[in-house]
Amino acid sequence: MSNTGIIYGVNGPVIYLKGDSGFKISEMVYVGPEHLVGEIIGLKKGMTTVQVFEETTGLKPGDTVTGTGDAISVLLGPGIIHNIFDGIQRPLEEIAKASGKYISRGVSVDSLDTEKKWNTHIIVKEGDVVGPGSVIAETQETDSILHKSMVPPNLTEATVIHAASDGAYTILEPIVTIQFADGTTKDLALAQKWPIRIPRPTHKRFPASVPLVTGQRILDTLFPIAKGGTAAVPGGFGTGKTMTQHQIAKWSDADIIIYIGCGERGNEMTQVLEDFSKLIDPKSGNLMMDRTTLIANTSNMPVAAREASIYTGVTLAEYYRDMGYDVAIMADSTSRWAEALRELSGRLEEMPAEEGFPAYLASKLSAFYERAGMMQNLNGTEGSVSIIGAVSPQGGDFSEPVTQNTKRFVRCFWGLDKSLAYARHFPAIHWLTSYSEYLEDLTPWYREHVSPKFVADRNQLMAILNQESSLMEIVKLIGSDVLPDDQKLTLEIARVIRLGFLQQNAFHAEDTCVPMEKQFKMMEIILYLYEKCRALINRGMPVSVLKEGNNIFEKIISIKYDVANNQLDKFDQYRQDIDTFYDNIMEKNG
Repeated sequence: MSNTGIIYGVNGPVIYLKGDSGFKISEMVYVGPEHLVGEIIGLKKGMTTVQVFEETTGLKPGDTVTGTGDAISVLLGPGIIHNIFDGIQRPLEEIAKASGKYISRGVSVDSLDTEKKWNTHIIVKEGDVVGPGSVIAETQETDSILHKSMVPPNLTEATVIHAASDGAYTILEPIVTIQFADGTTKDLALAQKWPIRIPRPTHKRFPASVPLVTGQRILDTLFPIAKGGTAAVPGGFGTGKTMTQHQIAKWSDADIIIYIGCGERGNEMTQVLEDFSKLIDPKSGNLMMDRTTLIANTSNMPVAAREASIYTGVTLAEYYRDMGYDVAIMADSTSRWAEALRELSGRLEEMPAEEGFPAYLASKLSAFYERAGMMQNLNGTEGSVSIIGAVSPQGGDFSEPVTQNTKRFVRCFWGLDKSLAYARHFPAIHWLTSYSEYLEDLTPWYREHVSPKFVADRNQLMAILNQESSLMEIVKLIGSDVLPDDQKLTLEIARVIRLGFLQQNAFHAEDTCVPMEKQFKMMEIILYLYEKCRALINRGMPVSVLKEGNNIFEKIISIKYDVANNQLDKFDQYRQDIDTFYDNIMEKNG
């Protein structure tokens, strides 16, 4: 028998019930005659507080609230990938069929298709002993992803007493029956439920050791993120947060992408949908959507569901991690999520902290980012969840609370810069404000898989860029003519690094995604040019002489377009060109 309560006050998405209703904290409830979905968020003597995940217009005192006895949960099973959900895992395509162009309230649709039959291969047989996380069945969910249905992680060890034969099953049909030590039995299906606010358990957490390769040079070379790592992408309007996340979603070597559009513009989500449905995944040759799930909770949808959308996304990610996949979450944007917290907190009349955000902003952010990690799962496989969160500080001010608190919990910070974006330098990640604390952890990987010289070269590039920034202060004051030639050369090489290495063209077939090998060779060539030019300057040649004739600097800048990703032997030619350039100048100037 489910508990019920009577509404006596409504304040936007927050409603109050008088009397002792018998509800549990975090329980999911149905509100009013339209059965709007809500969650119990506060219990006081004689009063219960509920937040409603839908528009509350038309609710009135005296309406009933019915409990479900369960926390807000997601249904985990085949059919998640290639789907688009709202913040509480309701499939938007199904809602659209039921309600037309505008989403009506109280639409009750199943999270996943419960009618569809999936071709299932049963892994276990009678007499097998299974434990939490053991794989019981496999389904080919999409062309790219093999879905492994598992024993829910909150069960104990048990023996299989019945296993169905291979065939086509719906996600809720019992396929395996297990018996526990105390004699009780339980039926397992392809799908399972899990509460979104509780992290799925794992066996152990590994330290970072493998990079998430994105094909974006400034990220992979200068500020890498590890698999299972966390990164923040802060930036003002129009600096390219969403585009940076799109690039990572398209090209990174994660197996599965979960894209959470949290309080962003509706047209951005439409663009993601249209982009991704046309894209071909470079690794498998299948559709990009065959390994992507979208959670859309745009700025015009109710705020309470926006607050839940991030947990829904991370729970789906943990489920696929348990199967042994590397999952990357794009959360766009955590600022809009923090704004939802602020709005709800205001309605609950809690004491505000800095800039009106609730005092628990930091702990909520950390609880979200802590769910990332490279894990050994309960079933012995290894998987990872990497979280890349965009932050949209108002007016591009990085000192506001969401950016500052996010900085405390992420180890990778890719600061976007308005002046770079307006100068059409993309990705507009500024090399002086960004940092990555994963560099040391990943050094052994780079040494082994790319080159022993990789990290030393990377540090030299950073040193040149830092020198340029301090020289530019002088140049701004008194012009570049007064600088000695070796400093003029530093400026020239820094320009080559900026235009030829850091700037990347997402619309150019060769430049949109660059393998590590080519990134390293580009660094080598730029540093070789620097070394040869420095030798000439030490012999008294002015920089003006180096820039005469066939301009070697421009030639090195356009390597990114001229050398195809599969023709890396062309780099030897460039080395010869630099040597010829060196010899010519020596001859001319004796």
